[in-house]
Amino acid sequence: MEKLNVNIPGLKTLQREAMMEENGWMARLRNMQMLQRPLQLLAAKKWMLLLTLMAFLLGKAMILSELSPFAIAYFAVIAFMRRDYLLPVTVALIAGSLFAPFPAPLIIAAELLIFYFIHRGLNAFDHAELSYAPLMVFVSSFVVKLFTIMTGPPFTWYSLLMSSLDAILSFVLTLVFIQAIPVFTYRKKNYQLRSEEILCLIILLASVMTGAVGWTVYSLSVEHVLSRYLILIFALVGGAPLGASVGVVTGLILSLADISAIYQMSLLAFSGMLAGMLREGKKGAVMLGMLLGSSILSIYFSGPADVMTSTWESCAAIVLFLITPKSIIKMISKYVPGTNDHSKSQHEYAKRVRDLTADRVTQFSRVFRQLSQSFGQVAGTEEVSKRNGEMDHFMNAVAEGPCSNCFKRSHCWDAKFYQTYKYMTDVMTAVEENPEINDQQIPKEWARICGKTGEVLQEMKQQYNLYQHDMQWKRQIYDSRHLVAEQLSGVSQVMEDLAREIQREGQAMYRQEEQIREALEQLGLSIQGIEIISLDSGHVEIEIVHAFTRGYDECRKIIAPLLSDILDEHIAVHHESSISSKDGLATVMFGSAKTFEITTGIAGAAKGGDMLSGDSFSMVELGNGTFAVALSDGMGNGERAKQESSTALSILEQLLQSGMDEKLAIKSVNSILMLRSPDEVYATVDMALIDQYTAETTFMKIASTPSFIKRGLEVIPVSASNLPIGIIQDIEVDLVTLKLQAGDIVIMMTDGIYDAPGHAVNKELWMKRMIQEIDNEDPQQIADILLEKVIRYQQNMIHDDMTVVVGKVEHYRPEWTTLHVPGLERMERPRTVS
Repeated sequence: MEKLNVNIPGLKTLQREAMMEENGWMARLRNMQMLQRPLQLLAAKKWMLLLTLMAFLLGKAMILSELSPFAIAYFAVIAFMRRDYLLPVTVALIAGSLFAPFPAPLIIAAELLIFYFIHRGLNAFDHAELSYAPLMVFVSSFVVKLFTIMTGPPFTWYSLLMSSLDAILSFVLTLVFIQAIPVFTYRKKNYQLRSEEILCLIILLASVMTGAVGWTVYSLSVEHVLSRYLILIFALVGGAPLGASVGVVTGLILSLADISAIYQMSLLAFSGMLAGMLREGKKGAVMLGMLLGSSILSIYFSGPADVMTSTWESCAAIVLFLITPKSIIKMISKYVPGTNDHSKSQHEYAKRVRDLTADRVTQFSRVFRQLSQSFGQVAGTEEVSKRNGEMDHFMNAVAEGPCSNCFKRSHCWDAKFYQTYKYMTDVMTAVEENPEINDQQIPKEWARICGKTGEVLQEMKQQYNLYQHDMQWKRQIYDSRHLVAEQLSGVSQVMEDLAREIQREGQAMYRQEEQIREALEQLGLSIQGIEIISLDSGHVEIEIVHAFTRGYDECRKIIAPLLSDILDEHIAVHHESSISSKDGLATVMFGSAKTFEITTGIAGAAKGGDMLSGDSFSMVELGNGTFAVALSDGMGNGERAKQESSTALSILEQLLQSGMDEKLAIKSVNSILMLRSPDEVYATVDMALIDQYTAETTFMKIASTPSFIKRGLEVIPVSASNLPIGIIQDIEVDLVTLKLQAGDIVIMMTDGIYDAPGHAVNKELWMKRMIQEIDNEDPQQIADILLEKVIRYQQNMIHDDMTVVVGKVEHYRPEWTTLHVPGLERMERPRTVS
């Protein structure tokens, strides 16, 4: 087959141009990649390059024209903290020392060498620790300086003093660099610098500037430009205190390097303070403040020519400040406490931690919910399928038993299988209806067909008994799995609510916070900070930081009543915590006051007048605005009964405090008591959960005697029929919910008091009459009077443990209710639209 050649005019030209264009694109792409590689390498090695540049300047730096303590201290800290940077840093230190007066290069090289050998020696014995670095630096520096004195000019005490001073300064600078260098080596997004770390960082930067002493650009001193540039940055970030501190430290170190520039310390300190004071005006005001400060003191200290030079140096620093990217200033602000960027960074960090915690809790909640569903599915599957194998089990038992040696086996099970199967089913049904069935009661058709009727019936009755036992245990296992599924579901719900509470973030309410601040300042109170967490009605949360004065309870007597007047809602102090005893500051949490309060009374007596009663009681706030009054009666008397009743109440309180549902909490306590009590030991539980905001009360009565509510002259009984906990696995819980009123009195008692009149008397009517006869409103007096009446009725005999708990619902009336300030309007709360 011949090759087909098609010659189209211009086709080759188009192909050639396309190839050239493609090659051009490839070349440009390669050029861009070649340009990006140095940038990527520079970004990866920027910290190494910065530390190397600092090493070069520190190698050249000297103070008092003869001391060079910076190089060895810097080398020691790098050797311990960033050993991977040690080689370029060492080369830079020695290169920088070459620009210092002789014999500084030889001294610095010898110090580095001796320190390296000491470090290698300690490292061989696993004792090379950072805490030894200052001492190693001192030894290296002092040995080299002492050797120089001994082998050099004639020995003088002045030279020995300066050598000792050099070694001591190296020791101190090592401690300083240990605090400062990690800022450049460890990148922590939420790293917060302490005050001493900021000071050490300033000393390090000033020491680096010392290496630029003597360098000039167009007659402008490089160290003066850099020092004023440093002041501009820190004055903008930290204000007047930080700007003045940077000026003092930088000026002091630079004046030590050049004695003729001693006035620079005052000039830089004043310039930093003035620039920081104008920080609110942003960059322009800070630059103006530094320029004014440096110019004013230059006129005072120098002549006209030096004034112009100083002014041009300030202008050069301003130019550097203007071209500094905002990202660098923001990064520095995040490290300095007290700045807005730092506060925002901390808030973002706290928000990330909170979200992460909520996500983890939510994941655990899902795991528990999945486990709950898995248990429920397993239990449900077994319940559905357990009937499927019953018939096969009975048939196999009969076929392998009485029918195995019967001569009619093949006739029944092979020839007439379906008929035999039907008759077997009828017999099994008869046995199930009457387990005591005999031969005469079985169907007549079966007696005519089967020759071993009695043996078959006996085998089926025996297998039925075994089947009943198996079903009982399977039912208990099923109930246990069902309870575990419910408990896992309850734990999952509690964790889900916790995650939702963690994720709840306070809404920014600056206007309301400012309104509260103005009101408190009108009363002369020193308020350091106000944060409104929530203004929802009934769930107000306000955190105030103020100067706490001993002897005057401003929180409860002034601030809380004032907030009550502004919000038109009772506000109370929830808790106080001292921030700093030195500054006298305290953080106080204010929140919605409860509408009702519960006063309680308790009276009891042990059987026969003994010391230990088997009854237990509890009166505690559950933490969610609910007050619990609980009473438990253990079976019997004495220590064992006390142990069971107290255990039931303790576990129940903890489960309710965690947020678990009431019914599920009771079932959980019941299962725990069954597991820990192999004997027949049980306990009754009588608990009233009173909502202190609405007075709605939930009564949980587990095999307990009726409770009574006294409302004026009326006595209302509250009862429920439940078995005691700890007896059976599947316990049913009936809850009784009632709305109480202010002045209502709840009376709860054990059976020792309720059963006192005996069986021949209507106990409920008798107890109602006894309560109506008590003419007293105090809960403790009511408890004492009722117990005394019952004991007297029994002719001073105590036949059983007796305990009575009384709780009275009253309106909460704070001692300090409201405080009205003329001209102060009610606060407008943010409204939520759903």
